[in-house]
Amino acid sequence: MPKVTLEQWRMLKAVVEAGGFAKAAERVHKSPSSINHAVQKLQAQLGVALLEVRGRKAELTPVGEALLRRAGHLLDEARDMESLALSLAAGIESVIELAVDQVVPQPAVIEALERFATEFPGTRVQVHETMLDGGPELLRSGRVDLWVGADIPSDLPGEPLGQTRMICVAHPAHSLAQEGRIFTLRDLRSLREVTVRDSRDIGAAELDMSRTEQCWTVGHMTTALHIVQAGFAFAWLPECLVRQALDQGSLVAVALEAGSARVLPFSLVFADRDRAGTATRRLGVALCSVFAERSPEAEAFPDWWSLARCGSRPEL
Repeated sequence: MPKVTLEQWRMLKAVVEAGGFAKAAERVHKSPSSINHAVQKLQAQLGVALLEVRGRKAELTPVGEALLRRAGHLLDEARDMESLALSLAAGIESVIELAVDQVVPQPAVIEALERFATEFPGTRVQVHETMLDGGPELLRSGRVDLWVGADIPSDLPGEPLGQTRMICVAHPAHSLAQEGRIFTLRDLRSLREVTVRDSRDIGAAELDMSRTEQCWTVGHMTTALHIVQAGFAFAWLPECLVRQALDQGSLVAVALEAGSARVLPFSLVFADRDRAGTATRRLGVALCSVFAERSPEAEAFPDWWSLARCGSRPEL
């Protein structure tokens, strides 16, 4: 068993921060003699000098400074444990499992998580990045509490959050970037495309935007983006992921006869809203609030514009 207690370290910290025993006593609502006794006992138990008095001020010795720094972490952890215990007693979850489809604009999700973290510092959020049926599968199996994704199955009622655009993009040196030419989906079929496979199963189908003969599959949208930027494939990618590259000219939107962008609506779905805990419900509120705030006015943009805007309006 440890010889010293957290309370002794707390008394020592109070003395150092206040600059003396009398002021420390006022801060922690104890008598100066009890604080002095606690610090003296701490030094005796450790066998080292932690404080030295210079004039009227008590200051840490080099040894005391090193030990109090470590003890400070213990005090912080103890406070966190107490806060967590209060949260659990109030029915607040310690962990929330959240699945997010890779087509959903990431900046908005991160902002919602930041707001949630401020309100519920004791609750951890495990984020699962999914694709296609990967999210619904996690939801149905009970492995996640919330899912934000596109193409919500009819048996999973969801709350619409917005819509994102999938843009057909290629490197400026790619054959699909020929200026003045309009391509058809038939033109794409003989070219190499990179798509993202269904996260529920490594052997499952890829994100089927056009299905070419030379279709490569990867596990994440960012990997597909890097391959497109290398110049040997094209892809349909979320606007928020490629907006900056399009604005900078390092990627171009392929001019297609049927349009170079397609809209995917996405929604928030609870595994079981009735049984959701306080924290899970509040995370849902944070997600809805952020996406609502990022929605443009109805008359400002046409309906196909991403409701979680992430850059200037493209000329497509």
